[in-house]
Amino acid sequence: MNPDIFEAMMLVCFGCAWPFSIYKTWKIKSSKGKSILFLSVILAGYIFGILFELFGEFNDVIYLYILNASMVAADTLLTYRYRNT
Repeated sequence: MNPDIFEAMMLVCFGCAWPFSIYKTWKIKSSKGKSILFLSVILAGYIFGILFELFGEFNDVIYLYILNASMVAADTLLTYRYRNT
């Protein structure tokens, strides 16, 4: 069994939460309870994962990192947009 499947499953599990978070922020137009710093740290983690895939052991897991990073970036932008509401 390829151990990369565990990394992929971790990313899928983490990635399942972001669409709900994005939708909630967009729907209620408020970022109450969200931290831009926290989201930025998560985004940085995904970016480091992408860099590891590019410069280390490249495999298809990079697409999950890119997808998750995109969702966290969208959530961060929405949180920033609605930070005063």
